[in-house]
Amino acid sequence: MLVVDHEAALVDLLSMTLRYEGWEVRAEGTGAAALSAARDFRPDAVVLDMVLPDCDGLEMLSRLRRDIPDVPVLFLTAKDAVEDRVAGLTAGGDDYVTKPFSLEEVVARLRGLMRRSGVAADRAESLLVVGDLTLDEDSHEVTRGGDSIHLTATEFELLRYLMRNPRRVLSKAQILDRVWSYDFGGQANVVELYISYLRRKIDAGRAPMIHTRRGAGYLIKAAETG
Repeated sequence: MLVVDHEAALVDLLSMTLRYEGWEVRAEGTGAAALSAARDFRPDAVVLDMVLPDCDGLEMLSRLRRDIPDVPVLFLTAKDAVEDRVAGLTAGGDDYVTKPFSLEEVVARLRGLMRRSGVAADRAESLLVVGDLTLDEDSHEVTRGGDSIHLTATEFELLRYLMRNPRRVLSKAQILDRVWSYDFGGQANVVELYISYLRRKIDAGRAPMIHTRRGAGYLIKAAETG
């Protein structure tokens, strides 16, 4: 994944998130540097800001497509006027998100672009499995021991984060940052509340998988048997 944006803090945040999702990431802050990186890196997809210090995103896209004609491009824009969005798509961009945006939305849009372009991996890579618990990131289906479990959107994101880090203790601060986004202003007790919701649905009547490490955080691991 090639990330091109002039805001260093945003680039760092996006890069960290995309690496966490399993992509190899290169990041650049100018069009010239990004073109050089693209020729060397040959990315599977590009996240491209509409406004760069040395050129605009549309000009950058035109140059990029000369070298890599079919690479999927997701535009980032602070502009929300319809004509700006249409201009990006007409110029050959595949999709866009408007700042400020959710990191989850960027990841979802990129997964969609890569599936449509034929770059996406097979279905097995969308499955997270811990013990007898399975979560399908594409269909949003969750099962334990073959039994279907219905989760709200927030419960699903919390469980996904836990399952992407099996046997690892995650602090309340980490969970807030990842599940409720970096700009969430709420209290840490919302984590306790949603952990309790998950336990009722995941662990009820079964050997527990979600555990508390007092003073440290929460983790998920396969249930102990016998």
